[in-house]
Amino acid sequence: MHRWLTTFFAAPLGGVCSTVSNRAAVATEGHAGAHGHAGPHCDNGGAGMHHGFADADALTKVFDDPARDEWQRPDDVLRALQLAPAMTVADIGAGTGYFAVRLARAVPAGEVIAADVEPDMVRYLNDRARREQFPNLHALQATPTASGLAAQSVDRILVVHVWHHLAGRADYARDLAAALRPGGKLFIVDYCLTAHRGPPANLRVAPEVIIAELSAAGLVAKVSPVTLPDQYIVEARRTP
Repeated sequence: MHRWLTTFFAAPLGGVCSTVSNRAAVATEGHAGAHGHAGPHCDNGGAGMHHGFADADALTKVFDDPARDEWQRPDDVLRALQLAPAMTVADIGAGTGYFAVRLARAVPAGEVIAADVEPDMVRYLNDRARREQFPNLHALQATPTASGLAAQSVDRILVVHVWHHLAGRADYARDLAAALRPGGKLFIVDYCLTAHRGPPANLRVAPEVIIAELSAAGLVAKVSPVTLPDQYIVEARRTP
C-alpha cells in the first residue's frame, strides 16, 4: 500500500490550533498523508495530478476506520456547516464517503453530491449509497481542475484535506464559488502548520492563504470558530 497509509493513524493527537500563523506553506508535491479523501493533487511543476486511489474497497478500511472519529471530529465539522434538512451539499474529494454519508443523514430532505477524481471512488460511493440506503446521495466524476458542479447548484460545499494538494487553487476557488447559490457557504478543512499529523510541513497551507484565495474568487472568508485537533476550518460565503 502507499507510504502515506502508514501515517494515517500513526501520529499522536495534537492540541487545537492556537493561532493563525503568518507563514504560508505552498503545496508542491502530491502527498496524501493522513487524510480520508482522494482529491486532486499537484506536482513540483504545478501541473494537476493525483495519487492512485484505485482500490476503494481496500481504502475504506483506512478512510472509514472508526478510530478516525477521535481526531477528525466529524460531528464538529458538520456543526460548523449549519446544515438544514433540505439543503444541497457537495463533498469535494469524497473518497469512500466518510463525510458524505454523514452529510446524507444530516440533510434527509436534501441532496448530497460526492465528487471525486478517482473512478473507483465514484463507483464505490454510488454502490455504498444503494447498499446503505441513502437515496439522497450520489457521486460524480470530478477532474483535478474542476469540481463538476453546476453553477449555483449547492448550498454548502465541504472540502476536507484536499486544498493543500490542488494545482491552480485560484481557479478551483472560482469554480467552487460559481457552484454556490447566493448565500451559500464553502468550508475547507486542512492541517495546521504546526499539526502533529498530516502532510510534511512544507506542503501545508496557512489559513490566511486560503482566505486570500477565496476572497479573490469573490467570497467573504474567515477562520471558523469551530476548532479541531491539528486542523482548522476556513469558511467562505457567497453574498446574495
